[in-house]
Amino acid sequence: MDKIELLTDDQINALAFEQAIERLENIVDRLESGNVPLEIAIDLFQEGMKLAKRCHKKLENIELKIETLLEEDGEIIKKPFEYEELHKE
Repeated sequence: MDKIELLTDDQINALAFEQAIERLENIVDRLESGNVPLEIAIDLFQEGMKLAKRCHKKLENIELKIETLLEEDGEIIKKPFEYEELHKE
């Protein structure tokens, strides 16, 4: 398998969300292959955990910024995004 260079914390923090997800997927694929020496697997796992945490934080920040527009009495008002609203049946 190709050698993978581990990212520093600063490099992880500089990644866009999509880049972090792609990197995380590559790490998961590599680990699932089973062809990784134990020491490298541990390093990859640690980086994967950092990437997952970074992505989670980015999603939380985005969720806080999302506002939905609702029409109420003919006027459009801003209302904070609520995750539960997406799952109403």
